[in-house]
Amino acid sequence: MQENRTAPAYDESQIQVLEGLEAVRKRPGMYIGTTGPRGLHHLVYEIVDNAIDEALAGYCDRITVELLPDDAVVVSDNGRGIPVGIHPTEGISAATVAYTILHAGGKFGGGGYKVSGGLHGVGASVVNALSTYLELTVRDGEHIHFQKFHDGGAYEEPMRVIGDTTERGTTVLFRPDGSIFEETRFDYDTLLTRLREQAFLNAGVRFILVDRREDGGGRKDDLCYEGGLRSFVEFIHERKGAAVLHPEPICFSGQEGDIIADIAMQYNDSYNELVLSFANNIHTQEGGTHETGFKNALTRVFNDYGRRFNILKEKDKNLSGDDVREGLTAIISVKLTECEFEGQTKGKLGNTEVRPLVEKMVTEKLTNYLEENPAVARAVFDKALQAQRAREAARKAREETRRKSALDSATMPGKLADCSERNPEITELFIVEGDSAGGSAKEGRDRRYQAILPLWGKMLNVEKARLDKVYGNDKLTPVVTALGCGIGEDIDLSKLRYGKVIVMADADVDGAHICTLMLTFFYRFMRPLVEQGHVYLAQPPLYKVSRGKQVRYAYTDEERDKYMAELTGEKGTKPAVQRYKGLGEMNPEQLGETTMDPNNRTIIRVDVADAAAADEILTVLMGDKVEPRRRFIEENARYATDLDI
Repeated sequence: MQENRTAPAYDESQIQVLEGLEAVRKRPGMYIGTTGPRGLHHLVYEIVDNAIDEALAGYCDRITVELLPDDAVVVSDNGRGIPVGIHPTEGISAATVAYTILHAGGKFGGGGYKVSGGLHGVGASVVNALSTYLELTVRDGEHIHFQKFHDGGAYEEPMRVIGDTTERGTTVLFRPDGSIFEETRFDYDTLLTRLREQAFLNAGVRFILVDRREDGGGRKDDLCYEGGLRSFVEFIHERKGAAVLHPEPICFSGQEGDIIADIAMQYNDSYNELVLSFANNIHTQEGGTHETGFKNALTRVFNDYGRRFNILKEKDKNLSGDDVREGLTAIISVKLTECEFEGQTKGKLGNTEVRPLVEKMVTEKLTNYLEENPAVARAVFDKALQAQRAREAARKAREETRRKSALDSATMPGKLADCSERNPEITELFIVEGDSAGGSAKEGRDRRYQAILPLWGKMLNVEKARLDKVYGNDKLTPVVTALGCGIGEDIDLSKLRYGKVIVMADADVDGAHICTLMLTFFYRFMRPLVEQGHVYLAQPPLYKVSRGKQVRYAYTDEERDKYMAELTGEKGTKPAVQRYKGLGEMNPEQLGETTMDPNNRTIIRVDVADAAAADEILTVLMGDKVEPRRRFIEENARYATDLDI
């Protein structure tokens, strides 16, 4: 290879040593994943997780989170209080060590915690590193100890005593650094969802969330669930308005050595499953050994029961895992001394010793439950058999459609205007509402890498349909065919033809409905497409503001007013304002420039970080129950134009 003589020298002077918390400020994404809203809220979770560790150890039963007017937050607990004595090797308070030195904490085998979550000791110091200031107050039953940090962990004074007390606990006040985060305002509902989840997982521990900001409305939520996981399942079904197949959740627990497993499950009349798993209170979004053990045992127990009681005849096929999980809501929680997570995001539990424990527990206890509750067993079995028949019908429909070449990638939908590029890393498919907008999009696109697929007519609400009804549907089949990666259990993203799938609809109620129907389809039947970040929502402008040759496109009322002020002439001549009622009102050049050109457009990636919330939203909005939908719309009316999964 020829040497690049214009490049800067690469020698010992290029090797940087980042002192203390400087590394965190230099590369915050390595420690909290992102500097967007998710990373911002993660700071609160890290401090709350430290308090939860105290609860798991049996020393804390109250955790309070308060949102302050200057975007600061206070997290308080009534645990033992962080040790404040002088550290034997660092020569400063142990609390100072925990908040200023990476990988320092009480979770590394020193006996401080038998079970813990968090970032394995880096949590507190990372929060400090990413804050403009942080105040740490520790109550040890005799004295109140205090220390203040600023600008990412710097301090002038050591930990000092500022008073006496008989109470114990830790209080952390911090303000995120606005030069690091995209925004520093905490969202109350995001924190409420997380704290409620933790209240369910830690039965009897009280979580209090208070909004003290001027525009916070004085909101306060006091969360404590003695029922634990049982209450979690009941809460999910109540919010979804789901009709349950049996009145009480099925709950069981087991322990082997230091591993404790708790499970609560209940069936409802929907066609969708929701299995949430946790390890040491951390949501394992990608599952792991605890979830695998549960699913394996569940399938085996139902098939064994069906054979033993002659519900499954000799000629019948076994029920599949999907069959026995249709309509199931289940929460799996395991707690153990050393969690082994796969990946930096802790999305998957890897401890091999957990799977046999969960399998054995579910096999024994669920078998006994079904034998003692034959009516429940029969109701669930009938549903699973219906699911099996629907799945078989779907298989036949799939094969039939394939024979007709409708799903053959060589036969693309007639309305698809494909692109010339074939590399899915750069190709985009715009799914556009209506032939008129589709025509404009075809003319305004970049034909090299942008493909257009118009949708027309009323789309199937898949929330009320099994997979067999999806195959052959004239509105959905073109989408499946164009994407090329299959659906349901056949989905294979390695065959995906477009890296970005962008739903583009009018910015009105009907357009929002189209988007919701499309997102429901992707979430229910092509979920990996959403989980791996391929699905987007286009954001067309609402207004065109123009005066002479000067043109501005506004995406909000605020932007409209701003551009109107900018383009108002010296003599008060007002600019013309056009409100776009639909995509079809824009000519191809306007649509291409504002909504499709990567240099100008705004698109929103659909996220499923919180599977339970996404499941609830879709069930409520697209289901048959009127009351839960009315309640949801009333509670979330101000977010209606930005509703996202």
